[in-house]
Amino acid sequence: MKSILIVGLGRFGRHLATKFVELGDEIMVVDKNEDAVQSVIGSVAYAQVGDCTNEETLMSLGVNNFDICFVCIGNDFQSSLEITSLLKEMGASYVVSKAGRDIHAKFLLKNGADEIIYPEKDTALKTAVKFSSNHLVDYFEISKDVAIYEIFVPDSWIGKTVAALNVRSKYGINILAIREQNGDLNSNPAPDYIFGEGERMIVLSTQGNVKKFIR
Repeated sequence: MKSILIVGLGRFGRHLATKFVELGDEIMVVDKNEDAVQSVIGSVAYAQVGDCTNEETLMSLGVNNFDICFVCIGNDFQSSLEITSLLKEMGASYVVSKAGRDIHAKFLLKNGADEIIYPEKDTALKTAVKFSSNHLVDYFEISKDVAIYEIFVPDSWIGKTVAALNVRSKYGINILAIREQNGDLNSNPAPDYIFGEGERMIVLSTQGNVKKFIR
């Protein structure tokens, strides 16, 4: 279990808090909008109304006791910058700040942020990649060129084995798992695994190889 501080309860901050709670982490949220704080009381461990650009408010939170501090203010860059800087000055272990533009990210990194997240940009890119193909279910980017993809098994593969298709050599994709029709996940399938109808593959590959394969 991790101890998480989330500053800012816009849509992203609320979704972030909700997911961390589901994962079993201890969450404290802070926002200067009382209605926003009231909306999450009862679902998070701690919720407080306060303006975190105020040093005394931020100091009272004991920021150095949290494993990660998130700054999720999207519509006030100046406040985001100030809070990011103050968190680091007060001994925060790891600060993750939300940015909407690259220029904002540069300033946040220079002023204490350990990591930058682009929720809108990342979602848009993922959506574009997913819907650009009828065969791609989902993907998770590992680096600029490499990702983990979930792809429907081609009809021409049904009834054939992994070894017979020579998947890795022929297509340049590494099969990590097979999601069977009933939803069960077969991790690291053996060479003699026979593909069935309605199955999906979880593969590791480059974007270029996956595009060629899908086409």
